[in-house]
Amino acid sequence: MKNFIVLCLTLASLMVLTPFESNAQVKKDDDKLAVLWTSDDPYVADRVALMYTHAAARNHLFKEVTLIIWGPSAKLVAENKKIQKKLMQMKKDGVKIRACIACATAYDVVDDLKQLNFEVAPMAIPLTDYLKDDQTKVLTF
Repeated sequence: MKNFIVLCLTLASLMVLTPFESNAQVKKDDDKLAVLWTSDDPYVADRVALMYTHAAARNHLFKEVTLIIWGPSAKLVAENKKIQKKLMQMKKDGVKIRACIACATAYDVVDDLKQLNFEVAPMAIPLTDYLKDDQTKVLTF
């Protein structure tokens, strides 16, 4: 009787998990990720924001991965060569890197970000579009 109960529980769990796993696989091809990176903390950048964003692109967890440099992170990018190197690798691996021009202007780093070949433009409308788009997940660091 005990073996029968274990067998039933195992089969029930497989039936519950199978639709979820296949649904996740289907959605993976449609989803987009937009990461709004605001922190000027280099440890948050290196160990959290950039690490996850890069992994999401490299492992094809989303159809499209975009990193938005916003606020104090703009100054960190302009000043930190290690972060710049990481961002260049991320870009090479398919991450779209965009920077808010208002933020870059406030920190006087527009030219620095443009020299790195990042898109520096107004970001209020694109961010709003990401937030309103049902297929885009927005993550903030």
